Amino acid sequence: MSRPDMELCPRFEKAVDLLSKRWTTLIVFKLLAGPQRFARIEDSLPNLSGKMLAERLKELEAEGVVLRAVYPEMPVRIEYSLTDKGRALEPIVSEIARWSQDWLPASPPEAAET
Repeated sequence: MSRPDMELCPRFEKAVDLLSKRWTTLIVFKLLAGPQRFARIEDSLPNLSGKMLAERLKELEAEGVVLRAVYPEMPVRIEYSLTDKGRALEPIVSEIARWSQDWLPASPPEAAET
């Protein structure tokens, strides 16, 4: 049932566009646990290529959702974390998680390759 008082505004459309890009919400979900290095994020999302992860992190950084911190160590350490803007997505991501638990069937485990 639609609500006549709700209009599609450009900000809402931009938010949906950003969060609906493949992997974006999952990256935010992983970063809710705290700062992480690129390899750790990549390892936690095994179907995500390094190229796609780099692209999404750059987009999220440009939007002010993710902070990229470079530590001048040897070797150089780079960590990604959520900004205040990114952490503000936690209730949304939590609601999606809750909704998925209530309404989506569990996926069968993938068959082990032999």
